[in-house]
Amino acid sequence: MMTAPDEQLYPGERLGLPETGPSSVAPWGRRIGAFLLDVVISAALTVPFTLPNAPKNWSLLTFAVLYTGTSAFLGRTLGMIATHLRLASDRPGRRLGLIRALVRTALLMVLIPAIISNSDRRGLHDRCSGTTVVTD
Repeated sequence: MMTAPDEQLYPGERLGLPETGPSSVAPWGRRIGAFLLDVVISAALTVPFTLPNAPKNWSLLTFAVLYTGTSAFLGRTLGMIATHLRLASDRPGRRLGLIRALVRTALLMVLIPAIISNSDRRGLHDRCSGTTVVTD
């Protein structure tokens, strides 16, 4: 079957990523699972400091610090570690870095940019930070 030059057969093909296996574009279910784990971990880490009250928006601060720090220095979040995902950079061989991790986290926290994705399953937050979530 022939495809037009601008079409791709699978997510990540345009980026030179494999169709399946390690370094292939992560499926939505695992990405959402990793995000939800990160949210729960952030809330759990915040609760001891806010008892007897609920963490409320303080857990957002914990989420931002934890998500940015682990993305920048580990190339993955705690939720991504648990779901066997990682961040691949558009700049091979280089870490994401603190500024790009902060941009990615801020856009992710707004949620709308994360929902606006392309055929490579890259949300606006991924495209702005030069990342792709891949399997590990």
